[in-house]
Amino acid sequence: MKDVFKKIITALLIQEAKLLLRRRKPTIIAITGSVGKTTAKDAIYAAIKNSVSARKSEKSFNSEIGVPLTILGLQNAWSNPLLWTKNLFDGLLVILFSKDYPDVLVLETGIDRPGDMGKLTSWLKPDIVVITRFPNVPVHVEFFSTPEAVVAEKMKLAFALKPEGTLIYNQDDPIIEAQLPQVRQTQISFGRYLEADFKGTNDRIVYDADTALGVTFAIKHLSELHQVTLQGTVGSHQVYACAAAMAVASTLGVDHHAAALGLCELRTPNGRLRLIPGIKASMILDDTYNASPAAAEMALQTLGEVKYAKRKIAVIGDMLELGRFSSEEHERVGAHAAKVATHLVTVGVRAQKIAEGALEAGLSEKNIFQYDDVARAGRELQAFLEPGDIVLVKASQGIRAERIVEEIMAHPDAAEELLVRQDENWKRKK
Repeated sequence: MKDVFKKIITALLIQEAKLLLRRRKPTIIAITGSVGKTTAKDAIYAAIKNSVSARKSEKSFNSEIGVPLTILGLQNAWSNPLLWTKNLFDGLLVILFSKDYPDVLVLETGIDRPGDMGKLTSWLKPDIVVITRFPNVPVHVEFFSTPEAVVAEKMKLAFALKPEGTLIYNQDDPIIEAQLPQVRQTQISFGRYLEADFKGTNDRIVYDADTALGVTFAIKHLSELHQVTLQGTVGSHQVYACAAAMAVASTLGVDHHAAALGLCELRTPNGRLRLIPGIKASMILDDTYNASPAAAEMALQTLGEVKYAKRKIAVIGDMLELGRFSSEEHERVGAHAAKVATHLVTVGVRAQKIAEGALEAGLSEKNIFQYDDVARAGRELQAFLEPGDIVLVKASQGIRAERIVEEIMAHPDAAEELLVRQDENWKRKK
């Protein structure tokens, strides 16, 4: 009965969203990829919000029901049928009487199973599509026949572009490059390594004495260089997101200097390589929102780039929805961890393969600690930490690794402000 109710509500919300789009005709920016969608979405909004009237997806509202909720400007009612009924009524009011509707919608789109993107693009036709990255083994591959099938499903968004639309893509990704000949619309590239229309360059971590504060880099377009500095976060994914954002802003006619200033105001989402002070004068790299092999490797690369750490501790939990690729991908991440971390903590049954991979790659057995649950891992990590340590915490959202961060952060009373999944609906979940 619950599934039937959800299907009815979703169908009605989609119909309302379609009516609203037909009436207001906003410019639609839709984002897909297997890594970095939310970061790109937030960066795009930051780059354009001071120049155009815009709305973005809240948190990671990228599902079949999340996209229409964003279009209608409504909140997730979770499991409350009364609130869902109210949402439907409020949606009608928006359609009939709204006057201050945004000119631009920045929509994150995600898929879980075959056909998901096809359903979305049957009614959503974007003006701009942004593709972030397609790794060799993407998340959700468990539900598809092959990794290529995941790419094919997500590429349906690009094929749904309006005839005069624009595709903005990651030049550094060879999987995306192979898809480009199939897209006939205008194409604009962004990247970090290869030459691109909008290229992130000269990125480096900013420090105060020995403490990492953020990251700074430049976005190059033709002969222009625009400096961007982000506080409270590190990682090359920020460079990619901001380069994509500049490309979108340019497509919309937003002044490049204004877009760069907007990006400097960006506060990246909780749980995505956020810098959080830890107990005993340690520092936490909180990357607990979710995990895939590609994202875990990017996080480990960032851990390796941070200077002045006494010890580099990688806390990595299970990566879910990898299907038959699970064992080898966990082992591969473990091998990567052995190259950059002095100590490894694994959490979960699947993560035992991370420990095996690290051991095989040369990390000492005495520096590898394995746990079945986050509660014990967090408690014992408290005792293990020393001044000057930097701790990366990374896992799929089902592991709830933010609970580890809460155990070792210097100010746990700020958890609601700083950590991911802190609302009561999430806290009730086991």
